[in-house]
Order: sequence, then C-alpha cells, then structure tokens
Amino acid sequence: MKEYFDILRSCMLFKDINDDELEPLLGCLGARTVGYKRDETIMAEGERAKQIGIVLSGGVQIVRIDYFGNRSIVADIRPGELFGESFACADVKEIPVDVIASADSRVLLLDCMRITHTCSNSCEFHRRIIYNLLRVVATKNLTFHQKIEVTSKRTTREKLMAYLLLQAKKQGSNSFEIPYDRRQLADYLEVDRSGLSAEISKMRAEGILESRRNYFKLL
Repeated sequence: MKEYFDILRSCMLFKDINDDELEPLLGCLGARTVGYKRDETIMAEGERAKQIGIVLSGGVQIVRIDYFGNRSIVADIRPGELFGESFACADVKEIPVDVIASADSRVLLLDCMRITHTCSNSCEFHRRIIYNLLRVVATKNLTFHQKIEVTSKRTTREKLMAYLLLQAKKQGSNSFEIPYDRRQLADYLEVDRSGLSAEISKMRAEGILESRRNYFKLL
C-alpha cells in the first residue's frame, strides 16, 4: 500500500492526515486495492452502494445509459480522485450509473460504513476524514452543476463551446488537453458523434479553434 502514498496524499479525502496516521487509518477503513482492465465494470447499475473508490492509477468514468441505450459520460475520474461517495453516503439501494475503468487501472476501495461511523477507538484522524468527505461531496456537487450547465445548451456548438471555455478557465490557458477522445466527448456532451466531428471541422475552418485528437486551442 505504501507505494501509493504519494497519490493518496493528493486525495482530498486524506487532507491534513499525516503519513504515520495514514497506514492505520487505511486499516481502520477496511481498505483494499483492486486492479481492473480497460472497459471493465467496477460498479454496476442496480448494485447497492457500499464502497467509496479512489483511483490510484489509470482512470475511471461514471457512465449513464438510458432506456434506448444512449450512453452519457457523467464524470471522468483521475488518479487521486474519489468515486461512488455520494451513492454510498446516501446508502442508495441501487446505483443509477455504471462505473467503468477507462484504462487499465488500480483503485482503492473503502468501506463507507467505516468512514461515516466513528470507530470504537474514537480516532482523531477519523473525525477529520468525515469532515474531508463532506468537502468532497460538496465539491462534486458543484462539478455536476457545471455538467448540467454545459448539456443544457441547445445546440452541439453551444455545448462544445461551453465545455471548452470551462476547460480553458480551469486550466488557465487557451490551449489545453481534455480527458476524452471524440466518442467520449460526444457521450459527455450528449450529442451525436458525427455531428460533433462536423461541428469541430466547421469551427476550425472559421478560425474559432485549433484541434487534434484531445488537444484544443481557442483562437
């Protein structure tokens, strides 16, 4: 487990937790590491939410598939970030999404009940982690509001520009990389892939942006 301490130090859940506290804390929370292949399901729609995950390597996507089979990427989770915390804390009986490895990945799984219920030792770091978890859930709520802000736009161009402007602001530059390929970007924006590609080509021709693969530059 110690080989992942650098990643865990960057995780908001463990903010203000010292290295000498981290190892006993992980034992207290029933932590275990699991490896997944690309496109392998980590949590499936309809399962009961019991665990919180932290990406140690690779990447994870939260995906929603509607009745007609349309796929939408709700969130992209990178190393050091959490997933499943809202569902586990709410103790939902059936999660409404799939959590899928977007690359060969290793994740740390924690028992949510051991986080939300203080242990018999009344550890100081346990109270700290509950506070940190509340901050994570609040931050994720803001992120999902941003997703709604993007997908509520009416046209493919408006959705794409809203997303790219958010990325430019987040990364502090008019040139940046996004975590999605074209298919994944279409799924995130909830638009047709061919229509998205056509719109990007038009915007390049109009001098609005430059792009190649997952790199974009706003002109």
